[in-house]
Amino acid sequence: MKTVFLIITIIISMTFSAKAQEGNTSNAGVKLGYNLAAVSYDGETETGQRHGFHAGFYGESFLSEVVALQVELLYSQQGYEIEDNSGTFTQKLDYINLPLLLKIYPNRNFFFEAGPQVGIAVNHKEAFDSNFNLFDTSQEFSPQNFDWGLNLGGGFKTDSGVSLGVRYHLGMGGVYDEGNPKNRVWQFSLGFDF
Repeated sequence: MKTVFLIITIIISMTFSAKAQEGNTSNAGVKLGYNLAAVSYDGETETGQRHGFHAGFYGESFLSEVVALQVELLYSQQGYEIEDNSGTFTQKLDYINLPLLLKIYPNRNFFFEAGPQVGIAVNHKEAFDSNFNLFDTSQEFSPQNFDWGLNLGGGFKTDSGVSLGVRYHLGMGGVYDEGNPKNRVWQFSLGFDF
């Protein structure tokens, strides 16, 4: 765990200390947005989606005129829903995520991004709504504390530093030991440079 924190500290330091190139400047900002989260069981079956949000901070550092490295620290509401004839089961999983993204700008305003992400589960809650109050229940299913995966996305950034982006998170770590479920999250974001 100490190694992970050391690597994160080095990456953040590199991001904020790198020199800006012509035409593009390194920046930092805040972002927030909407999540559509689910989990995939054994790569075949996907659950219903949980609606949530994400919010946090980012630092973007240009390595060249068209290539940037971005590190983020995000609170993200994830999880899933399963609905059948007996009712609706909702798993609410909240994470603190640290994505590291390589961004390519084919022109000044449009970008593509890809990179790894690690996350720590900070909260979880399960609920079952049987559509009949007598049988409603809350049950504890302990998820893994650590999650990791890959992000792919793209977006548009104005010259004034406002960005719109969409990203897909392909989780690689199991949410639970049983059944090997993995996080799948669509994120739609609005960002503002400081």
